[in-house]
Amino acid sequence: MKLLFELSGENPTLPCAEIECVASLLDTRPQVAVAECPVPAAARRLAMTHIVLEYLGECAPDITSFKHLLSDLSLTTNQPFAGRVKLIHDSCQEKNPCSQREFERLIGTMITGPVQLINPVVEYRAILSKDRCYFGKVLYHIDRGAYNERNPGKREFFHPGVMMPRMARTLVNLSLARAGTTLLDPFCGTGGILIEAEMLGLHAVGSDFDPMMIRGSKENVKQSALLLADTTRLPIKNQAVDEVVTDFPYGQSVCIKKADTMEHLYHDTLDEINRVLIPGHRAIVVTHRDISGIAAQHMTVLQHHTQRVHKSLTRHILVLRK
Repeated sequence: MKLLFELSGENPTLPCAEIECVASLLDTRPQVAVAECPVPAAARRLAMTHIVLEYLGECAPDITSFKHLLSDLSLTTNQPFAGRVKLIHDSCQEKNPCSQREFERLIGTMITGPVQLINPVVEYRAILSKDRCYFGKVLYHIDRGAYNERNPGKREFFHPGVMMPRMARTLVNLSLARAGTTLLDPFCGTGGILIEAEMLGLHAVGSDFDPMMIRGSKENVKQSALLLADTTRLPIKNQAVDEVVTDFPYGQSVCIKKADTMEHLYHDTLDEINRVLIPGHRAIVVTHRDISGIAAQHMTVLQHHTQRVHKSLTRHILVLRK
């Protein structure tokens, strides 16, 4: 099924990249993507998508072209419906001097059926971004509030500086993990990535060299296997892991055994990840500096994303393949 995704604007590249776990991308614009998705319900797992729609068509971002599109579609519904319009990119106003309300009014007059603006049963939505106007029927609004309910501060065990649930879910999705596969986080910390993996039906395994983190993670996770282990010498067989998703430590004060510098830690850990990972599968690694050059010595670098956390911390997110 061809779907339309209205994406979060919190990162310029991650929302589109995340979609790959459920669909094949066909077209993108700022905060919009079109993709072929064999199981539309699977899109509910996405963390950086706001709304998932059935793709109905597209046109130039002007009122005349949109009117022609609606005429060609000749839509009819017996259910109460509403029309909504989202203007994503300011440049669309150069081609489209008309207001958002004019587009919404056109939806209401050219679709046959009862209009109900408050709590409609059906919602049709036009998304204008740069040089295109995309049109679809809403299937799902992603419940982003559920991520706030899993805020690290609400967990049994909390430690400062941990990753927020929405980012942790995005990283798991970037790994293309499927239910029933085994995901490893070799720097599991308080278990945030493991929690998201469990919710997707994965067999999650976490390890950490810090006994306090392992004790704390046992309070936070429900089913994950936890190992007190040196990340550079994991007690895991060769090629036994389907996916690796991990957030590397950010300072020299972290508990490391074999690796006495961060440079050595990167090399030794990536070497170990490469050993335990199944060939052709992905590892998602997050660091506080760009280690693309180091990573390329161990695996193929497929993608490099950045996320600014605050003025002194920018995350570098690498998608690697063995």
